[in-house]
Amino acid sequence: MVILWVVAAALFLIVEAVTAAMNSIWFVAGSLAALAGAALGAPVWAQLALFVAVSGICFAILYPRLKRLLRRDSQPTNADMVIGQECVVTQRIDNLAGTGAVAIGGKIWTARSTGGETLELGTVVIADSIEGVKLMVTPVRQAQAAGTE
Repeated sequence: MVILWVVAAALFLIVEAVTAAMNSIWFVAGSLAALAGAALGAPVWAQLALFVAVSGICFAILYPRLKRLLRRDSQPTNADMVIGQECVVTQRIDNLAGTGAVAIGGKIWTARSTGGETLELGTVVIADSIEGVKLMVTPVRQAQAAGTE
């Protein structure tokens, strides 16, 4: 069983090194705990229990911390910062014709209507999302009505 746990730990470590996604690091710790149990002569059921318990505990303790740490390094792009902002239609938005633009943050974005309606020049809209290089927008009056329901 010692060889099995050494091989298991090595395989989990290789998977973790290749993916770098923090998917199997807990199993490395569990394998090492089971290896220690095997080296001390523990029965197979105890080795398996050690593997499951240590892997579970490591996952429960480390995963939330790693998730917060990885999320903290994420920086929104300038494009992400326009989501939820009000902007003004500078070119008539017509999804069927494939035309439309809005001004937001001193920049002009090509735009399409989220609801598919045609939006006239000067309409105040809210940026809902970004699809490719186009800003998806909803007229403010519709966005406000949806928020009050």
